[in-house]
Amino acid sequence: MASSTSVRLNGPYDLAEVATMGFGHRDEASFDGVMRLGFCLDTDLERQVGVEVRQAGGRLDLVVRPADDRPLGPAEVEAAARQVARVVSVDHDGAAFDALCRADPVLAPVHAAAPGFRPALFYSPYEAAVWSVVSARRPRAQAIGLRRRLAQELGSAVELAGEAVEVIPTPSALLRLESLPGLPTDRVPRLHAVAEAAQRGELDVEVLRALPPDEAQARLQRLPGIGPFYSSLVVVRACGHADVMVTGESHARDLVQELYGFDHAPTPAEMEAVGEGWRPYRTWVAVMLRALSGRVPR
Repeated sequence: MASSTSVRLNGPYDLAEVATMGFGHRDEASFDGVMRLGFCLDTDLERQVGVEVRQAGGRLDLVVRPADDRPLGPAEVEAAARQVARVVSVDHDGAAFDALCRADPVLAPVHAAAPGFRPALFYSPYEAAVWSVVSARRPRAQAIGLRRRLAQELGSAVELAGEAVEVIPTPSALLRLESLPGLPTDRVPRLHAVAEAAQRGELDVEVLRALPPDEAQARLQRLPGIGPFYSSLVVVRACGHADVMVTGESHARDLVQELYGFDHAPTPAEMEAVGEGWRPYRTWVAVMLRALSGRVPR
């Protein structure tokens, strides 16, 4: 019941770098040649799929499997491929990103540490919102365990290249959540609110992408438990924007201060000024600096 398709690559790309980046629930220490993804489809959050992703030269080969016994239609396979392209950041001009980094004296040595690096994203705004509620005020390792438990209780699992990959619950399944070991009781109504927002179409990736990022974040902050930090996480790291400048993150400020020679923590205005040189890839550059700057000798 598996379906195969492929996605063309543009510019230097290394799937291993993306797969082992360590982001959200993903915490792979090694890469065996397959990136395994399990998610609810953008076009129908009640439909769960798993995807095996392999790099073959200038393309990514995808094997798409349903999480249940219903065969996937061509439109669903196409939707899954589009979603994967966004999640692994091959939906923008990677050659132009490469050229920008190579031409910048500050970015060039960082980019050279892993020219094929691209940001890994959350599977969807819905998934990112669920993660935001589950992970708030707890160590990431604990949040990963809670997410896994939630998927085991109410989600599903897909066998991908010899491994079972958990998929978080669909919105309708999440609404059945009454309790979960380790999850504070106040998080249950928050997760229900996320599920209800998803059912109303308020977490649709195309709707959120079409809005100015500030407006999209403001809408997300209507959800209980989603404040400025997590609304930014959903918009910037789930919707597939490549050019949103994040000025309030302390780690990003520290890196800009060090790499650009500030004698003080840069102000938001100074961060914006530095980011002008990163257009139209301000998001990608910021993620690259955070992920790779430690590999560059100081």
